[in-house]
Amino acid sequence: MSDSEGGAQVTAAPAAPAATVAVARGTRGGALPRWRLLVRRPTFIVGAVILLFWIVCAMFGHLIAPDNPLAQNLLSPNTGPSGAHWLGTDQLGRDVLSRILAGARDILLITLLATLLGTVLGTVLGLAMGYFGGAFDLVTGRIVEAVLALPAVIIAFLFVVALGPSTVTLVVLIGLIFTPLIARTVRAAVLAERHMDYLSAARLLGERPAYIMFREVLPNVMPAILVEFTVRLGYAVFTVATLSFLGFGVQPPTPDWGADIAANYGVLPAGYWWETLFPALAIASLVTAIILVTDSIEQVLSS
Repeated sequence: MSDSEGGAQVTAAPAAPAATVAVARGTRGGALPRWRLLVRRPTFIVGAVILLFWIVCAMFGHLIAPDNPLAQNLLSPNTGPSGAHWLGTDQLGRDVLSRILAGARDILLITLLATLLGTVLGTVLGLAMGYFGGAFDLVTGRIVEAVLALPAVIIAFLFVVALGPSTVTLVVLIGLIFTPLIARTVRAAVLAERHMDYLSAARLLGERPAYIMFREVLPNVMPAILVEFTVRLGYAVFTVATLSFLGFGVQPPTPDWGADIAANYGVLPAGYWWETLFPALAIASLVTAIILVTDSIEQVLSS
């Protein structure tokens, strides 16, 4: 009897580690199929390829551009697409293709940094609102709603006029505009996790609120944050291009899609369509690529 009991004890001892290993393997195995499903989606592949193209242009646009994007040729202004200039030239004789390739750098840099800033600030604020709740959530929520009620365009104009147009100004401005939007989404995701057993266990163990929010809650709401980040990327592209079109973004003669559309918009009735069409198509393709990637990620995460 004692030998059999001892044998049973020896046999049962490794059961807990085996279960832990099984859970760990299941977790890893559950994550991999999602990424495999993602890369098999045609919409994701198309969006990722277009996005990768613009990223390469942002990094090496000045090197791969056929001409100097700042060089003016007043002897051949408003030249249509040809073998010498594939996308034509603008009013100052500058190569449109070269300016589009070089202009990808600023719009992608500002878009990425601004969205990252807004995501970080919005995530921290949303985590605190959802976790603490009560008076803090009520007061902060009212402030967020008040900010969201203000027209974003007017806020952007006031901000840029007060500080002057610059890359840093645009990054901070767009990041602050996105912060309450992202905070609201993160708060809703945290509220869905607030009464889960793992949070109750963490509180019973005496863990600090900061540890619980960033080590326990944050990983579980990361899918919502990822989707929100990709969605805001598309909005950021439109925001940067709009501000540049209105003269509050990247300043001439720096290549910029929105600024180039504004500079050549007046000659559109004269039939010089390529000077505005191709920069507009560049903006549309970048936003479309982000939307395709975002939609694919959202569908895979929700499946």
